[in-house]
Amino acid sequence: MNAPTLLPAPMRRIGLLLLLCCLHLGAPVRAAEFAQLHTHAGEDGVRAPQHIAPVDDAWRAALPRDARLATQAYLDRLPVGAVMRSNDYDEGGYWLQLWEFLLGLAIAALMLHGGRSARVRDWAQRVGRHALLRDSLVGGVWGLATGLLLLPLNFYRGYWREHGYGMSTQTAADWWGEWVLTLGVEVAGTAVAVAVLYAVFRRAGERWWLWGAAAGSALLALMLLVSPILIDPLFNTYKPLEHGPVRDAVLAMAQSNGVPADEVDVFDASRQTKRISANVSGLGGTAAVRLNDNLLHRTSLPEIRAVMAHELGHHVLNHAPKMLMQFGLLILFGLLFCQWGMRRLSARHGHRWRTQDVADVAGLPLLAAVFSVFMLAATPVFHSIIRIQEIEADRFGLNLARDPHGFAEVVLKLSDYRKPDPGRLEELVFFHHPSARHRIHDAMRWREAMGTP
Repeated sequence: MNAPTLLPAPMRRIGLLLLLCCLHLGAPVRAAEFAQLHTHAGEDGVRAPQHIAPVDDAWRAALPRDARLATQAYLDRLPVGAVMRSNDYDEGGYWLQLWEFLLGLAIAALMLHGGRSARVRDWAQRVGRHALLRDSLVGGVWGLATGLLLLPLNFYRGYWREHGYGMSTQTAADWWGEWVLTLGVEVAGTAVAVAVLYAVFRRAGERWWLWGAAAGSALLALMLLVSPILIDPLFNTYKPLEHGPVRDAVLAMAQSNGVPADEVDVFDASRQTKRISANVSGLGGTAAVRLNDNLLHRTSLPEIRAVMAHELGHHVLNHAPKMLMQFGLLILFGLLFCQWGMRRLSARHGHRWRTQDVADVAGLPLLAAVFSVFMLAATPVFHSIIRIQEIEADRFGLNLARDPHGFAEVVLKLSDYRKPDPGRLEELVFFHHPSARHRIHDAMRWREAMGTP
């Protein structure tokens, strides 16, 4: 029950690179991820499964009618050790975001220092006959450099830490294989994006920030269209779900809401993670309904219906195009900030960096650094755009699936990797999804209003 699927999980940096105009700093949210097993550290330091206590229909029927009290009853089922562990995991993630930001600034400074980026530009001018080719070469070098220099952090975050918290199923060899493949895709995507954006910058002149925002939004829309077809299958195998209750239930919900889907695809995420995920990708009259094998095998039919009703809500409510427009405005304001910041920094240091104006591709690291500062300040706005759509999809899903308990059960399982009850300010700044307390309270309010058991 995450954000509409703008980008697949393996495209962590390249997707946000397009959003941030080729900044290559940070990672977008995954689409519809859930965690199934609770784990905790035992006395020997090994993390072992810790399940949420199961309940029956009698427990649910005995819940207080008051939404606040019913919500607390659900949250009280989370083992204390599991809550402490998920809090630790989430709060550690805040520090990782800060470290990634600081490392991004350091990489930009390293590339600018001594005119390194300018030397890459000069090399590209010698070997490339056309401006597009020259800019793409610089973009490819930038993508490769950032990918390699961020490798230690990404290995810790994507492999070591995920294993430490019991969420990853990958061997080291599998992780390294996917990292190489991801790096190749990122380098190619960065090369294309840089070539397009700097061609626009040169033609637009003083209004580069306006046309650059339009180009960045167009590139993001293109990624939305091609990722399910060209990128996702590089990392997972997709096949039609076999006929049965799950397929019938999902297609019935889709077709009753005008979603043009004749099949439900399942993909093998269990070879990488224990997390549960699903999405409905596509724009306009196209839709691909997808769920991973963890969701299929580790949750009940009511929980699956709750997840898929939420994902269908994203499609029916046109969240993907709306989010593209909102992110386009964010890019626009970010590039305006870059115009102000880069002009001042270039006036003071440009002679040492050997950069000229914003249309000089040697200034790409500076653009990345300044825009990343803007995005750090705009984090609450960025997260709120996503969180508001998540709340809308939650409420659509409740009305479609009409099972508040199935929804509440699957939200509880998010506590594997998401703090279930953060403070209000913490949720505003750091959460791109509503907290478990917020989501379960919505479900219990729906239950109270509808008079269901």
